[in-house]
Amino acid sequence: MNDPRADMTWPPGFLWGSATAAAQIEGAAHEGGKEDSIWDAYARQPLAIAGGDTPERAVDHYHRMPQDVALMKDLGLDSYRFSTSWARVIPGDRAINRTGLRFYSDLVDELIGADILPWLTLYHWDLPQALQEKGGWANRETAYRFAEYAEVVYNVLGDRVTHWTTFNEPLCSSLIAYAGGEHAPGLTDPDAALAALHHQHLAHGLAVRRLRELAARDGRELHIGITLNLTNAVADDPTDPVDLDASRRIDGLWNRMFLEPLLLGAYPSDVLADLREFDFEQYVQPGDLEIIAADIDFLGVNHYHDDNVSGHPASPDAPPSLRPTAKPGASPFPGSEHVSFPSRGLPRTAMDWEVNPDGLRTLLVRLGREYPTLPPLYVTENGSAYEDERVGDEIDDAERVAYLRAHVAAVGAAVKDGADVRGYFVWSLLDNFEWAWGYAKRFGIVYVDYETLERVPKRSAREYAAIIAGSRAVV
Repeated sequence: MNDPRADMTWPPGFLWGSATAAAQIEGAAHEGGKEDSIWDAYARQPLAIAGGDTPERAVDHYHRMPQDVALMKDLGLDSYRFSTSWARVIPGDRAINRTGLRFYSDLVDELIGADILPWLTLYHWDLPQALQEKGGWANRETAYRFAEYAEVVYNVLGDRVTHWTTFNEPLCSSLIAYAGGEHAPGLTDPDAALAALHHQHLAHGLAVRRLRELAARDGRELHIGITLNLTNAVADDPTDPVDLDASRRIDGLWNRMFLEPLLLGAYPSDVLADLREFDFEQYVQPGDLEIIAADIDFLGVNHYHDDNVSGHPASPDAPPSLRPTAKPGASPFPGSEHVSFPSRGLPRTAMDWEVNPDGLRTLLVRLGREYPTLPPLYVTENGSAYEDERVGDEIDDAERVAYLRAHVAAVGAAVKDGADVRGYFVWSLLDNFEWAWGYAKRFGIVYVDYETLERVPKRSAREYAAIIAGSRAVV
């Protein structure tokens, strides 16, 4: 197996980090002034979350933050990518919660004291439930409220935080959340999903503009970007026009509907044609695309797996797709609901996601080749869930170690192939509340005992620390 420590010379200043999300780790869901996010409310719905789990306690990072930062320092992390919870900062869509902001201010101070770069994400899916009750992201007004929220966070943290991500994976918080029915708010309404997609893009652009204005006022230099989860949509049979069309459709909805308005200032015409029955363009007002295409300093790329796609129905003997609960769902791909995802026979993680490390290299190189205006790239999430077994104080997660090494090597190969990649963040630092899967799937390189909340670094944590140390030793 490729050892990323062996012969890779990483670019100067390459960042090694790890990532988490507020709703998945903080807990204290109704402490310190925080009120319901859409995930708190969704978790109370029958069959919403595996095992009936909730994010109420999560892994208690809210009370154990200094201990968790110490773990990061022990691993040698350069940077920590975290999110602020909108529902903690402005609970109930009312007044600013100074107690909630103080928690994030203390976190930033703790990170800086440990010589770890704070990398802040403003939206990792925890919309205040009060805003959802006004239509959520299907309501255009939410985009403007997001820019106001960004300003509130900047006014407290902008003196110390230089790296700002507006949105994490808007595909998930629009199409999967409003059409697919799996993520909060758990709707199966393709019209609402498409409205949410555009309004989140608009919110991103408005927030970038607001942050730039504030930084200019204060004489500060901010690095502002967005994180997209991107895939390689692979035609099951590359000689079959039906499968080729399916791969075009998924590439369009999953990748290009997010990349192209941000980088090119336009939605892809072929996808607009696919969406004609939904009249997507009704949501796009004059001037919106100019706002959305605001200059960004980096693009975060989250990638876990490729997607093998077909335009033919799934084989009758194909196993059903893995779902967290029996809650009915729908296709998250409006206008392309017929597309199926046959297996390529590759190894799979506990999420039933195929393992193909070269897909990450392919994706990173493709982005630079196809988008001349592409800013520098950071792999802001990459990781794997497996069935971890604790024996004493040892978690020998050999499969995750192999996944990590192979994907870090794939990033190195992409750099050699010309991709401008400047950092890698493993997902995730800690086992946590894995959205609709509750606590049933573990992605952490640090094991969390969900009864005692004890943290135990896994073998993968030691491997990651060695990769980081090895990268610094190579001259």
